[in-house]
Amino acid sequence: MYPINIKQICLSSMCPVMDQSVKAAAALQVIQQHQTRSLPSTSSPSVLLAYKNATQRLGATGLKVSTLSKAGMGILKLATTQLKQQEKKARVVRASSLGKALPAPVDKKSPLDQLAELVLHGHARLQPLANEPQVTKPQNCRRIVVLGAPRVGKTSILRRFLREGFEERYEPTSEDFHRKLYQIRGETYQIDILDASGERSFPAKRRLSILTGDIFLLVFSLDDRSSFEEVRALHAEIVAAKTALHRSKQKVCVPTVVCANKMDLPSEQRVVSRTEVLRAFGNGCALFETSAKDSVNLEQVFEALARRGGLPVETGPSQHRKVSIRSYQALRAARQVEKGSKPAVCDAPCGALYPLARRPSFGTDLRLVLGPKGNRKQSKAMDKCQIQ
Repeated sequence: MYPINIKQICLSSMCPVMDQSVKAAAALQVIQQHQTRSLPSTSSPSVLLAYKNATQRLGATGLKVSTLSKAGMGILKLATTQLKQQEKKARVVRASSLGKALPAPVDKKSPLDQLAELVLHGHARLQPLANEPQVTKPQNCRRIVVLGAPRVGKTSILRRFLREGFEERYEPTSEDFHRKLYQIRGETYQIDILDASGERSFPAKRRLSILTGDIFLLVFSLDDRSSFEEVRALHAEIVAAKTALHRSKQKVCVPTVVCANKMDLPSEQRVVSRTEVLRAFGNGCALFETSAKDSVNLEQVFEALARRGGLPVETGPSQHRKVSIRSYQALRAARQVEKGSKPAVCDAPCGALYPLARRPSFGTDLRLVLGPKGNRKQSKAMDKCQIQ
């Protein structure tokens, strides 16, 4: 058993929660005692029981990363590393005594590793959704593409949609990608949000984003006429790209919502009139004067995005319960166990932001636009690429 000087921990940390640090170190000491007695079996009942007791003790004290002293965290890291080295040596000795080759290491976390992560990080590591079976139907997946000039409030509107509040400080956005997952009336929905602000100087990249988008949110500022003109040009580009993609002789109706943002500004600062906006986007677009700062008319914007994109109105930020990704995974697992019956826990709509989401590669988006090779006619092989 490795010596642990509790007094030294308390004196070195000098934090107001010394009792929690001592309990954490004592919990790990219990694990060490059981581990020393039962090496190399890390999954023995005694170790699992000690792990369970330590977890309950840490949870009861409300211990968090911020309340652990640096000394206590260092001891946990050191002890966990040394115990893993002991396990490895024991496996080598056992394999050599039996005359067998050492098996390849299995990427499976022991209870000790889980305990260390619980103490050091507050929870176990998040398991990627990519390794789980895909349960979201393709017809329930949508991509919202947000376009507009810089400094018009696109990021602030998205923060409202994601329930992250308003930020006064301005930071230029190159590109943002968010993914939100929903459980609504027993169905799973997925909304990908692409803020393509940094694509103004890359026409081909912007066109690819347009071709892969299902719903479009165009934002301009009421005190900036150039942003209004840019949104008009973007709307014309979206309609032309979608029409060419579907090889239609008539203009395609594209689900689009236009936000005239910063309506909280004094009237003398407005340079774009409502009449101009209606004349430019009156046909086929939902128009709203909004204020991301004061959160005015944003609920109507989110509802219009859902209705025009064929999504439930419960995808709006105020229409569902916000949960963590771990709670969402638990709800989805409960849904899979039920095998078709609607459990009570899924009756209330809920949504979670997936923290590991990233934009699909350009190759993936190109395959999505062009489709499988088998669907292309050989006589059309020399047609112009839709991205050009």
